[in-house]
Amino acid sequence: MKLSFHRTSLALLCGGWLLAGCSPQGGQPAASAAQSQSQDADAARKLDTYRQLLRIKNDEMSVTMGHDILDHYPNSAAAKEVQQSLPVIEQRWKENSEKNRLAAMWLYQVSPMEGGTQSTATISSGGGDRVQLILRRHTSWGQSVFLYGSGHGFVCRGNCTIATTVDGKLTHITVFAPPTGEPALMFRDDKGFIAMLHKAKKITMEVTLVDGERKETLVYEVGGFDPDKWASVAKQKKS
Repeated sequence: MKLSFHRTSLALLCGGWLLAGCSPQGGQPAASAAQSQSQDADAARKLDTYRQLLRIKNDEMSVTMGHDILDHYPNSAAAKEVQQSLPVIEQRWKENSEKNRLAAMWLYQVSPMEGGTQSTATISSGGGDRVQLILRRHTSWGQSVFLYGSGHGFVCRGNCTIATTVDGKLTHITVFAPPTGEPALMFRDDKGFIAMLHKAKKITMEVTLVDGERKETLVYEVGGFDPDKWASVAKQKKS
């Protein structure tokens, strides 16, 4: 009887294991396969979105979606396809983003000014006191280039020389303070500076401010200058 009891108990126990799915490896293969299929489906959907973004030439969103696929589904067929096109798209997007950033630094305006019309192209220095570099055409005064700052302007008596670095190359620019007292420095050779500006990417200038005679380095990322946006103005005829 005891032997029979033990056999019956063992049979019931094993039956319980089977009903409860207590085999440690029993459900894993099926669950793993289902998860893999789900990930493949997600990757395929995102790949379809990536292709659509490529078709409409949305580089920024294409780069974002492409990296999402590579990060989350690195071993998928979708990732393999993305790897073939993403590097070129990402490089193009970075170049265009930088080009747009530099272009946005310039402000172009045409407006009335003291009995005439002026056209200006303006860029502000980075950091510190914002000093504007201004290219101006005026119907009466002609063309000029000058720095315009806040506060009480710059330390300069007569002609002054500004130590200037253009794309790493040192040069010097001759300027003078306007006799009318504006916080500005006028460039003697406006034509020469503008010709240099067309080829430059970064210009730094060393100036001294009247306020505390504090020296300051002005930095201008000028690579986005567009001469076509700096409008010409016709000279007024003398009456």
